[in-house]
Amino acid sequence: MLKGREKPSVGWRARAHGVIFEAETPAGKLFDVLLIAAIVASIVVVMLESVGSIRASYRDFLYAAEWFFTILFTVEYVLRLATVGRPGRYGLSFFGVIDLLAIVPTYLDLLVPGARYLLSIRALRLLRIFRVLKIAKYLAELQVLIQATRASRRKVSVFLFTVATLVIIFGSLMYVIEGEQNGFTSIPRSIYWAIVTLTTVGYGDISPQTNLGQMLAAVIMILGYSIIAVPTGIVTAELADAARKGDQIVSTQACEQCGAEGHDPDAVHCKHCGAEL
Repeated sequence: MLKGREKPSVGWRARAHGVIFEAETPAGKLFDVLLIAAIVASIVVVMLESVGSIRASYRDFLYAAEWFFTILFTVEYVLRLATVGRPGRYGLSFFGVIDLLAIVPTYLDLLVPGARYLLSIRALRLLRIFRVLKIAKYLAELQVLIQATRASRRKVSVFLFTVATLVIIFGSLMYVIEGEQNGFTSIPRSIYWAIVTLTTVGYGDISPQTNLGQMLAAVIMILGYSIIAVPTGIVTAELADAARKGDQIVSTQACEQCGAEGHDPDAVHCKHCGAEL
């Protein structure tokens, strides 16, 4: 018995959990394949519905299809919550949040017209294809990427703070140099120009007209090239370090209590909630 934790599910919950969360059995793999097909079909419906000529000809069909997939995914989401021992923990997990966001826009559209176009977020659910194809090596690489991102977040945060400070300074200087007569009507708009220039995007909707302003712009452009390499180097270094430490294979088994995946093949307990696997 797991003290302070729920027992692994039994009966219909265990069977349903094996089908919905696992990709080890033929039934579980078939469920995931059909789910991915439904996700792709629902995304296609959303994209087609945004095309005016198609919407005018097939409005009723597309509307019905949208609600069909929404109801289907709603039932699936409820079943996922019902078949784990800790539904709240699964609901707050990455896939739990994505599953919820995949159905909310349709209901929200009843109050806010146009919100249904946010259904394109369903594309994130296609990440489940790694489980269906049982590409465990890719799951391990995903863990490496997550670890590297977490390890570099403080350095990247400092870098972003430095960049934010620079664009404020450059934007303010350009506002003083160019002034409203040259399109730099306010400091926020000048900061926008500094961001566009520093990131080397260069929309060209605002441009300096004076010699001094153009000299400052040239400095910012050159500085932009060197700044772009900083976060790339930080994350690359952390990726190399995480790859050395995390060269291992993970299984596709899902915890019956919280639905978490990515466990070691010989794991006995869930690394996230401690429940027995």
